[in-house]
Amino acid sequence: MKSKHIIYTGLALMGMGAMVSCKKSFLELQPKGQFLESNYYANPDEAFAAVIAAYDPLVTETGGIDNTYSDPLGALNSASDDCFAGGGSASDVTPWQVINNYTLTPAQGPQNQFWAINFQGVNRTDVLLENLPKVPGLSADLLKRYTAEGQFLRAHYYFDLVRLFKNVPLILNSLNLTNVYDQVQATPEAVYTQIENDLKAAIPGLPATVPTSDGGRVTQGAAKALLGKVYLYEKKWADAATMLKDVNTNYGYKLLTNYGAIFSPTNKFNSESIFELVHSGSQSYTWSNWNQFKSNIYTQMIGPRSYTGPIYYSGGYGFNPVTTQLATALKGDPRYGYTVVNIDSLTKATKTSYSPSYQNTGYFIQKYAPVLANKVTTGTTDLNWPNDYIEIRLADTYLMEAEAELNGGGDQGRAQTLLDAVRARVGLASKPATLQNIYDERRLELATEGHRWFDLVRWGQAPSVLAFKNFKAGVNEILPIPLNETLNGTKLKQNPGY
Repeated sequence: MKSKHIIYTGLALMGMGAMVSCKKSFLELQPKGQFLESNYYANPDEAFAAVIAAYDPLVTETGGIDNTYSDPLGALNSASDDCFAGGGSASDVTPWQVINNYTLTPAQGPQNQFWAINFQGVNRTDVLLENLPKVPGLSADLLKRYTAEGQFLRAHYYFDLVRLFKNVPLILNSLNLTNVYDQVQATPEAVYTQIENDLKAAIPGLPATVPTSDGGRVTQGAAKALLGKVYLYEKKWADAATMLKDVNTNYGYKLLTNYGAIFSPTNKFNSESIFELVHSGSQSYTWSNWNQFKSNIYTQMIGPRSYTGPIYYSGGYGFNPVTTQLATALKGDPRYGYTVVNIDSLTKATKTSYSPSYQNTGYFIQKYAPVLANKVTTGTTDLNWPNDYIEIRLADTYLMEAEAELNGGGDQGRAQTLLDAVRARVGLASKPATLQNIYDERRLELATEGHRWFDLVRWGQAPSVLAFKNFKAGVNEILPIPLNETLNGTKLKQNPGY
């Protein structure tokens, strides 16, 4: 019997899944049931709802092939030298444990979430782009914008897929049960070309800015930033530098004076935010809402267990303890206290306590921590944290542009200015704009934000830096294709080494 999860893109009611409606801000989502694609797109309101549904996998906190908890930060931080997996034991959230110690197999690992959720996004955008031109009454301006959003989102989903798996099918039309098993893997080059084409097509149709009420919707700056990042991964240095310079100079983004304010739930869509994934704390979720969560459950996951002090929520799960390597690298840096909290020292100083988690180091993530001041009063506390995740922010694009300038033999003075700006924002003196100094700055500036593992892989440093976690060169730079996707008549081939 063929698994219902095979090629996830072709299923789930033609890829549309849960229907959602707008509430308070663009991506504060309220699940409203399901519908068939053939019965939808009858008017502009339904077209708008389909756009929201295409964004929805970006903030999926549960699901995937195995229907488990699936926030990507947990797996990416576990894979890096920023954090360990942690949690209650060596078997707590197994996908994070096996990527932490590089014992991944096609049957076990976070690939079950990354593959299914991103391909769900691909299929929703394919369906969206096919149907938007046929919506009665949809104005030309809205058609242009919604199409551009769909193109950006498809590029975003595919960029994650090609970075994580390298060898993926390139699906640009909605699938059905007659062709879903016929999909073959494209070359990575073909996937990158499609990502570039989608982003280039999207940029003219996107607004330069959006109001706070639309926070989380794509702008021109976000699309150009993603395109610049794509060029960086392709080592198209001049193209990356040009695109990122445009983002860094022409869209009014500004570094915040207070580094810690970047991550505050009370400071969403701040001047440094280029592309922000929105999480709501106001939807009163309980455990009966599994597969509907749009709050930031990662905040709950990384809190200290059984903490008795006045600062953090007492019911944290103890995941992703910060490595002593990262804590040591940050010591003396002004960003330390906004990135890492030493719970051992804190509880000793305040005569409070906590229960050490598996792989405990005493250091915990501060950027997304379950701070009591952010606790909401409705629903189950564990499931209703309001912290957003800024996936692309200005300091990131500054450092990417500086890296591209140096690699491409471009404007070294410009690279120096960008590196100096990131450091000066936190009161640090200038350092020479060398590639290694930019690499080091990225680690300290963006620690625990999900970039580190990708950076180490693309720089070719993962085998040496992650040797203490048993990283295997030539294998662990990408994830295995989920086991179910290579069985039962599909044409997909497993990645080498798995």
